[in-house]
Amino acid sequence: MNALQLAQEHRQFTLRLLVVSGLITLLTAILAIQVFRLQVLDHDHYATQSTHNTIALLPIAPLRGRILDRHGQILADDRTGFVLAITPNKAIHLSETIHRLQKILPINAEDQKRFNSDLSHAHPYQPVLLRRDLRPDELAAFAVQRHQFPGVEIRTQIKRHYPYGSLFAHVLGYVGRLAPAEIREGQMADYAGLDSIGKSGLEAQYEALLKGQPGNQEVEIDARGRTLHTRLRNSARQGTTLHTTLDLAVQQAAAQAMAGQQGAVVALDPQNGDVLAAYSAPAFDPNAFVDGLSIAVWTRLRDDPGTPMTNRFLRGSYPPGSTIKPFVALNALHDKAITADQRLAGGTYYQIPGTKHKYYDWKPGGHGAENLREAIRDSNDVYFYQIAMRLGVTQLGNGLAHFGFGQRSGVDLPGESAGVVPSPDWLRQRYGQTWYQGQTVMMGIGQGYLLSTPLQLARATASIANGGRLVTPHLEQSPDSVTRPLDFSPDAIAVIQDAMRDAVTSGTGKSLANDPHTIAGKTGTAQIHHAQRNDSGLVLHNTIQLWQDHALFIAYAPADHPRIAVAVVVEHGGHGGRTAGPVARAVIDAYLNTVTAPEVNL
Repeated sequence: MNALQLAQEHRQFTLRLLVVSGLITLLTAILAIQVFRLQVLDHDHYATQSTHNTIALLPIAPLRGRILDRHGQILADDRTGFVLAITPNKAIHLSETIHRLQKILPINAEDQKRFNSDLSHAHPYQPVLLRRDLRPDELAAFAVQRHQFPGVEIRTQIKRHYPYGSLFAHVLGYVGRLAPAEIREGQMADYAGLDSIGKSGLEAQYEALLKGQPGNQEVEIDARGRTLHTRLRNSARQGTTLHTTLDLAVQQAAAQAMAGQQGAVVALDPQNGDVLAAYSAPAFDPNAFVDGLSIAVWTRLRDDPGTPMTNRFLRGSYPPGSTIKPFVALNALHDKAITADQRLAGGTYYQIPGTKHKYYDWKPGGHGAENLREAIRDSNDVYFYQIAMRLGVTQLGNGLAHFGFGQRSGVDLPGESAGVVPSPDWLRQRYGQTWYQGQTVMMGIGQGYLLSTPLQLARATASIANGGRLVTPHLEQSPDSVTRPLDFSPDAIAVIQDAMRDAVTSGTGKSLANDPHTIAGKTGTAQIHHAQRNDSGLVLHNTIQLWQDHALFIAYAPADHPRIAVAVVVEHGGHGGRTAGPVARAVIDAYLNTVTAPEVNL
């Protein structure tokens, strides 16, 4: 190898050495910069992460859907309130913290019990509610000493609100604290972040529609419980607004007319089954249930002799009394047990041939011989005793079933009672007793084992008002109404319609004859005891005083072009025309006198 070749190799080696050295220097510089960034610039970030940072996926609770009346008035919505919450891993000695808080804020045993229950299944870095509904003075009292309570904070909370209190309690129902047992397997994700659920009424019926869809967010929490970063993953989706058929003004009229009384009112649109009003008295305030009742409040409601928690229009089963007579009469016409003009013997009482027992008319001395229209007008008991015997228990029961008695109406509310249309088989299976003809006689005037709900009475009344169609009551606004034609001739229905108009103009319901709207109706008195009554209307039996009979009234108006059908039951109200009739008139007037309210822009 000559000198020239050695020189070339030396230069190549030197060049390679310089390139390698440069790369090493560059990589060293990059490494140094990265170390500087990690150790100095991002020290706090990675130091925190190295001490058990946590990435949590936390739920975002949705707003619940509103409930509106037919004119857009808000019947239920969500409101913002202030709550006191504690983040467990931020607070120092939870029990001591709560003890010190009690010196400046009222925190009772139930608050602590609820807090401990929620704490048991909450994340340590997730705030847990201790007190709800803080008043302005309580907010101010805590704000002054807030620095002394690490981990304790005031937060806003969305809660259900019923602006009309007890007015719609039984139809809207209420929401209450969510219990794990109320969620079926596979529904847990749908209730993430939610602490309430519809318990009754429309709130329960349309729970899936109203509750909305929870969202979630990704939250980075350091070892001290501080939130470092929050990233929204899915927004919560508000529940759907429920547009109902209810009319606020009609409901208010029902409540005002029933003030101080026990019973129920139902008003329907006879053409399509819209529920215009559904009121049960006495009622309760559903707002009290939103956060969970105290033991004292629940005890008071439970032990109230007026049973305000009972939904009387949906579950109250009452003997319909004489309000059943138009339906018995229509079936008798249909089954050709009687003709409209045929007069039946009247008198003070009726006796089943071959027996000694006397079934008396409500009117001393009786009404004399009357035809069907007159008998409905005057509520002639002796006439309907004979009609019941002509039909027999089987035809009588089957005929009443056509009007929806003895069966659930299909209304979109949970817990509806079916009432009772008795039969010999029913009596034997239920009580082990034999059916006697006298029970058929009493069934003809709506007494005995026959039981109906106010909703069933309103539905049956609507079927006469609309000319013979059985509607399905509903509370959700729907363009399609479900009706079933009844197999009655228009002439037969017209006879009953005329008789019910006569009952108001000149019969047992004539106290309503001066109403500006032409009302067709029928009074009813449901006996609750057959013992002797004193002058005050109290029943004397074994030295125990029981209230007088229930008062009922069914009606529709205007008589020529019906727009509303009503059923009223006033417990222990006595005569239907005197007590229940004015309630029906108030409801009818409220609906027919009200100009259609403008829609509310939402």
